Parts: sequence; C-alpha cells; structure tokens
Amino acid sequence: MKKRNLRRKLTTFALATLVLGSSSALAAYSMTAGPKGDETGVTPNGWYLTPAGTQLTLGDFPMGGTVSPDHRYLVVSNDGQGTQSLQVVDLKEQKVTQTIPYSSKEALYLGVAFSPDGKKLYAPAGGNNKIRVFAFSEGQLAEQNPILLNNGNNMNEYPAGLSVSPDGQFLYVANNLGNSVSMIDLATGEIKATTPVGKNPYMALLSRDGNWLYVSNWGESSICILDAKDLSLKKTVTVGLHPNALAENPVNGWIYVANSDSDEISVLNPKQQEVVQTISLAPYRGAQTGTQPDAFAISPDGKTLYVANAGNNDIAVVDLGNGEGRAQAKVKGLIPTAWYPTGVYVSEDGKRLMVLNAKGLGAGPNKEKQYIGNMIKGTLSIIDVPTQEQLEKYTKQVEENNRIPEAKKDGWFRSSDDKDFPVPRFPSEKSPIKHVIYVIKENRAYDQVFGDLGKGNGDPSLTMFGKDITPNLHKLANQFVTLDNFYADAEISAQGHNWATAAKANDYTEKNWLANYSGRGRGYDFEGDNEATYSKAGFLWNNAARSGVTFRDYGEFYKSGQNVPSDPSIGNHYDPNYPGWNLNISDLDRVDEWAKEFKQFEQNGNLPQLEIVRLPNDHTAGTKPGALTPQAMVAQNDYALGKLVDTVSHSKYWKDTAIFVTEDDAQDGYDHVDAHRTESLVISPYTQKGGGVDSTFYDTASMIRTIELILGMKPMTQFDAAATPMLGSFTNKPDFTPYSVEQPKYPLDKVNESNAPMAQISEKMDFSKEDTVPSGELNRVLWKATKGDEPLPKVKN
Repeated sequence: MKKRNLRRKLTTFALATLVLGSSSALAAYSMTAGPKGDETGVTPNGWYLTPAGTQLTLGDFPMGGTVSPDHRYLVVSNDGQGTQSLQVVDLKEQKVTQTIPYSSKEALYLGVAFSPDGKKLYAPAGGNNKIRVFAFSEGQLAEQNPILLNNGNNMNEYPAGLSVSPDGQFLYVANNLGNSVSMIDLATGEIKATTPVGKNPYMALLSRDGNWLYVSNWGESSICILDAKDLSLKKTVTVGLHPNALAENPVNGWIYVANSDSDEISVLNPKQQEVVQTISLAPYRGAQTGTQPDAFAISPDGKTLYVANAGNNDIAVVDLGNGEGRAQAKVKGLIPTAWYPTGVYVSEDGKRLMVLNAKGLGAGPNKEKQYIGNMIKGTLSIIDVPTQEQLEKYTKQVEENNRIPEAKKDGWFRSSDDKDFPVPRFPSEKSPIKHVIYVIKENRAYDQVFGDLGKGNGDPSLTMFGKDITPNLHKLANQFVTLDNFYADAEISAQGHNWATAAKANDYTEKNWLANYSGRGRGYDFEGDNEATYSKAGFLWNNAARSGVTFRDYGEFYKSGQNVPSDPSIGNHYDPNYPGWNLNISDLDRVDEWAKEFKQFEQNGNLPQLEIVRLPNDHTAGTKPGALTPQAMVAQNDYALGKLVDTVSHSKYWKDTAIFVTEDDAQDGYDHVDAHRTESLVISPYTQKGGGVDSTFYDTASMIRTIELILGMKPMTQFDAAATPMLGSFTNKPDFTPYSVEQPKYPLDKVNESNAPMAQISEKMDFSKEDTVPSGELNRVLWKATKGDEPLPKVKN
C-alpha cells in the first residue's frame, strides 16, 4: 500500500510541476493505462485500481452471479462480447472448478438464480429468448432443456433478472426489451402471466414471504410493485434515475433500490410501499454523477448494506442502523475494487465479501491480433470484511485512486504570472479562445497512425496508416502539439460516442453493447435512440444550453440513415444537409457542407461558440469489393480534416478558435502501450508549439474538461470534473501562422478489387451502421490490407 501511495504522490507532483512551471513545459511520461503486473492497474481515465483482498481471474465481463443456498459456491455469469460462460467458483478453495462456454449466437445475460433447495440453477439467455436450466450437484452444473419464452408474437423479450418463489414452484423474469415481467410455472415451463411494467426492466425481486414482486425499470425513474400471485400491478413508485439492482433486508424486509444515474439508494418501507429515505453515494459534497451503483449485498444481521459502485471502482459500506426512520442509514466507508464492479456477495457468517469486477485491471497492449472488446478479463475479489480502522484506510485509498482531492478543488494549479492563459483556472477567468470546433472520428489507435511520427512513444512496426496515408494528421502533429499519452475512455463506439459527448457511458450502455457487438440479439440504441442511455446531466449540447453557449451539431447523434438528430434536445441546432453515418458519402462532402455554413457564419459574424463535427470514414469498409480501400478512406478522412483546419486558419476566427480532434475509441487498431491509446490533436494559435510532445496522461474526459473550461461550462460528471485539463498543450504566446492543407499522397478513388485480401470476409460485413461488423475480424482485415503477409510483431514494453 505504501508503494502505491508513493507512486500516486509522485504522479501528482509531476502534474503540479507541469502546471506550476512555465506554460510551455511538457510533462514527463509518468504513467500509462492498463494492468501493472502487481495486481494493480490504471484505467483509461487515469484512476488507479488497487483492489482489496485476493484476486481470481474470471471470464469476459462478469455481469452478475449467485451464491448457492449452502454458501459453498458462487456461480458467475460472464456476459461479454466474446465467449460468454457460466463459471462455478468454489468459495472455500477460491478457485474456478467449472466453466461452461457459449459462443455467439448462444447467449447469457445478467440475473442468474438458484432454486431454494440449490438443485437447480436458472440463467437468462438474453437474445436467445429462453431461460437456461441446469441441474446442480456437488459444485457441477449440467444443462437441461430450457424454458422457452415463446409468446406467439415473435417479440424479443430479452429475459434479465430472475427470482424463484420460496416454494420453488414459480420463476419471475424481467423482460428487458419486452418492458414486462413474466411468471413461469417451473413444473410445466408454461408462462402463467405477463404484465407490462416500465421501460427496460432490469430485475424482478420477489419478497422473501413470496407476496410481492418488485421490478426496477432501468430505462426510467421508477419501480413497479406487483402482487406475486397473479402479477397484478399494485403500485408504481418514483425513485432516482435509471434504477437497476434491488435487495431486501433479511431482518425487516425493507427494500433498497440502486439508482444508477443519480448515484443514490432509494429505501422503501414495505408496509407503506413508499420511499422513506434516499441515501447519497456521491463521493464528495457537490459531486456530479458517475458513481453508478449496480449491485447490493446485505449482512446477515441486516445492519450493513454493501453497494457495488461501478463508476467509482469501490464498494460502499452503508450502516443501516436499525433500518427504521429517515436519518439512520449512512455511508461509513469505501473499499477499493478493480475496474467496474458488477456484483457483491456476503458470506453466511458475514465475515467475507466476494466482488465481481467486470473489467478487471484493464487491457494493456493489444497484441497477437487481440480485440479490445473481449481482451479484458474480469476478476473476483475475495475480501475480509474490514474493521473500522481498515475501512478508514481503504476509504483514503479510494479517494487517492479516484483523484477525489483534485476533483474537490475550485481550480487548477497554475503560476499566477501566466496571464491570459487560454485555459481558465476559475469560472471568473476568461479565455482568449471564444470558439471551439470538436471533431470526432472513428476507431483508430495511436500506433496505427502515429507510430511512424519519429517522436513520442510510438512503435512504427504497428503503423498501418502512416505519413503517406495521413499527411495532414502528421503535419498537424508536427506543427502544433503531439499527444502520445492520450486514451479513449471507451472500448468501442457505443460507449465512445457517449464518453465523447457526455463524459461517461452509463450502466445501460456498458452492459448492453456487448450483446449488440457479438450478434446476440440486441439492437444498437446507444446514440440518443433510447433515454435509458442518457446520463443525468445530458450531453455537451445540453451543457452548452445551460451555460448560455451557442452550439451547432454536424452529424453526431443523428438517426440512422437520416440527417436528423436522434436526441430531440439538440433542437434545431444542426445542419439538415450534413450527412450522418453513411460510409458511401465522402468526408470531403461533409466538410464541404460544413464549410458552406462556416463561411456564412463568418460573413454574418455569428459563428457558434461550440461546433461538434463528426467525420466517420476513417472507420473504413474493410476490403469489401467495390468499396474504397481502407487506405483511401483513411486518406479521404485525413484530407477532409486538413481542409477543415485550413478553412478555419485562413478565416477571421482563427485568432480565437481551438479545434479539438479525437477518435471515439481505438478498437480497430493495435497499440504497444494500451488498447485504449488513441490519436488526438489540439489545433489553435495557442497550441502552435512546433510539434512539441505533450506526454501528460490525458483522456476523452480531459478533452471535454478543457473545452468546458474554455467556454465557461461546468463539468457534467465526476470524470470530466476530475480529468486533467490539457494545460501542457497550450501556451499564452500564440502563433497565428495559418495551416495549409496537404494534398493526398494516396489515390482517394482507389477501390477494393474482388481479390483484395480477405475480400470475401469483408463482403459479408454490414457497414450500414456503426460497429455492426465483427471488429476483431475487421482488425485482421485492415492488417492484411495494409501489411500483407507481414506477421504482427511482438509488442515492445
């Protein structure tokens, strides 16, 4: 622990040295994301992972589990993008004793449950629309005939959280996409009743007396209370935003509801069936959302509630007192976990906790043709319930891990003689930058583009779209500033566009992209199509509206196949002639359309303060015959960005504009540092520093925080509030030299022939929507198209 604390202090000192010194100083390459080899890690947003207890490696994204009635075993449901599985963990031996794998399109989903006698296990199969049934004996599962959810209308019910009646006769199922709950006769497999509830129900919790069924409506702000005998709806209760986990106190029957996007627990009195207390899980006073509670466990004596906080990577220990009255319950401490805890369980004697961590210690370098979507392994932490003294130490560790001291500060350290610095420290300060253009691209890793830059921490052996394909990206990095330690906070685009616009991906997004990306029967509803994905503070455009900042959207969060926003709160602040996602439309056409409006704004003197511009074609269409080659699509994207910067830099707005460029994620490429490291740029007279290398640890939230500080907007979540502003990339001595676009070196009209590498595989891929293709396979296609038969090199440390 001392070594970890020392490392944290050294990193904080490095940052302080950077910002307290000359504004042109560059930070040392002090830390990187990923596992560190000592059971610790660093998340892409720069938070440390120092999980308590002992660690056991599990499968791909453990989303939940259940302890056997005899408390000897924990059955874990791994519900990730790759091979899903059920794993049996012997809790005494602390080892996995059985793994039952399921390859796509076979599926699992959250919410497994044992029968009361422990002889049966039921596991929802998500998009397979069935409940898997297993016999369980001596720690071994044996799959039997499933229960089919065939309701005659071919609906995708998508079964989720389960409960079994105390007598073992009935199974209650939350139908996550059916917006309903079903009661199943386990003797016959017959659906006895189905009742509509709220949107995207997460869990169906049966009270211990078998009388009441509580259903959390993940897609809204309510729970439904039903009569368990006939599923008649008795009451709908308003709770916090996007409730997921439910738990019942074993002593007094009180019900606890985790509100995942308002970071609080609603406490229900079962007699009144009303909320009698709300417990905040905010890590500090005034904190924005981001804690993201998603699982509960209660001590056998009913006095302590353990809450898995997926966003904060900790377990909150809540003192419930006697459970009566409004002011009894309170958080008394925090226990550090690995990344994104999704389950917490307590031993029969109340002395030990078991914690599921969906993302373990992170990714690390992506090598050997790995795909970030399934290369991160989940873990199980086995932790002795801490004494009060140990809990206080754990709490301090969580605060250090999550950068809470920095998040509490009113401003950022900077020398007082840095007058007119372009990134304000306090809300009262004004930036000389008045306009921000924020460009979001698709899916490239750092080494894949900048490995051949000749400076910074790059590996040229992994470069696929180097200087001959991306002359403008390379020139921009050399003329302005090179960012070689910048990470996307997302693994893939479903999360990525939320992180890039809302500074977080919420629990609904984190747990549902996996099935969509692996072809397991779930649609893509992550870019404004479903309010279940909306964070409490909304998106950058909502933040701008609250802050009196004018804004305009070009292509971000547009409806599929339409040039219309999917989020109605964007209003009319968009260009209806700007194309959304369509790889058949050139990014050059997109920039031409943007330029028409820009020149009109320049003529009228009314350029919006914030413009969000989506340039998606560096995603590529693989080697699909007749489509542009991957090199041509990336070159087209590069030329389009170069033209955009050229246009701005030769306008009257150049003197007070900053252009921020990033990828939504780094999933379709290889990198020797970490699979999240991505290509990003900051372009402005105030970042024209001759291509100096800024190796400060930055992430997507850092870029958003810097934009917010420049435009006078408040942070939206804990992540942008705690993020390191990109101070090392800026100077208070601007250079107003314009940028001149570089002409393409690769033919922009070159198409894939029928004999292109892996053309037959690409032919079968669906590029009509974001990330609908198997991205791991696409990575291999792109490597083959750009590198031929060259084997993937060993990634250097």
